[in-house]
Amino acid sequence: MTLSSSSDLTASSAPSDRCPPASDSARSLIVRFARNRTALAGAALLALVVLACFAGPLWLGRDPAQSDWTALSLPPTLQGGHWFGTDELGRDLLVRTLIGGRVSLEVGSLGTLAACVFGVAYGACAGYFGGRIDAAMMRIVDIMYAIPYMLIAILMMTLFGRAFYLVVLTIAAFSWLDMARVVRGQTLSLRTREFVDAAKAMGVAGPVIVARHIVPNLAGVVIVYATVMAPGIVLTESVLSFLGLGVQEPMTSWGVLIEDGAQKLEAMPWLLLCPAVMLCSTLYCVGFLGDGLRDALDPKERS
Repeated sequence: MTLSSSSDLTASSAPSDRCPPASDSARSLIVRFARNRTALAGAALLALVVLACFAGPLWLGRDPAQSDWTALSLPPTLQGGHWFGTDELGRDLLVRTLIGGRVSLEVGSLGTLAACVFGVAYGACAGYFGGRIDAAMMRIVDIMYAIPYMLIAILMMTLFGRAFYLVVLTIAAFSWLDMARVVRGQTLSLRTREFVDAAKAMGVAGPVIVARHIVPNLAGVVIVYATVMAPGIVLTESVLSFLGLGVQEPMTSWGVLIEDGAQKLEAMPWLLLCPAVMLCSTLYCVGFLGDGLRDALDPKERS
C-alpha cells in the first residue's frame, strides 16, 4: 500500500468526517434512553436500591448483629421501628436485608467488572489475531464450558474457605466465557474496517490496535451485555449462599437471608419474603436497564 492510499484511509476514518461530536452522541443517547419509560423507571429504582443498601444502615443507626430481646420473632410492623420485622434473635431484618444487599451488589459489581475486563481482552485478542491463535484460545473456552461450575465452586470453598474475595473470584472465573465469545464475534467484524487497515498501514502494532481501536468500538456491546450478565452473577452468588457455599457469618447476603428464611418459612414467612422481594426487584431493574441501553445504542434507532 502506498503512502497516499494510507493517508486517504486515515482521512476517511477520521472522527470529524464520519462521527458526530462526543457531546452530541451522549446527548442523543440520553434522549433515546429517556424515551423508554420502563428502562428509566428501572434505572431510578435500581439507584434507589443501591442508595438504600449503602446509606440506609447508616441512617437507621442499627447494628445488624444487635438483638432486641423485647422483639423476638416480630412480624413486619410500623411500630417499634422494625419495619421488616425481626428474626428469632431479635435482629432487625430491614438492616440485615440492606447489609445483605450491599454484599450481593458488591459481588455482582466486582464479578461483572472482572469478567468484563478478562473477557473483553481475551475475546478481542482471539478475534483480531485469528487463525491458529483464535482456534487455540476458543478451544480453551470450550474446555472451560465443559467443566462443572458447581463442582469447582464446592471444591474451592472447601479448600480455601468462604471468604468474600474467593466468592467473587469463583464466580468471575466462569462468567467471562460468554463475554469472550460475544467480543470475539464483534472483533471479527471490526478487524476488516477501514480504520484498522489505516492503523496497520501506519505500522501500529497489533496489541496497540486492539487496545486503542478495537476495544473502544466495543464499548456499546460490552455495556449492554454487562447489564445482562450482572443479574446472573448476583443470582449465582445467591444460589451459592443458599447452598451454604457463599459468604459466611458475620457477613450476610440476600442468598444467606433467603436460605435462613426458607428454613423458617412456616413460622416466620417474612424472613424469606423481604429479602426475596429485594433480590427479585433488583434483578428486574437491571434487566430493564439493559433493555433500555440496548435500544438506545442500537444504530437503527439513531436519527
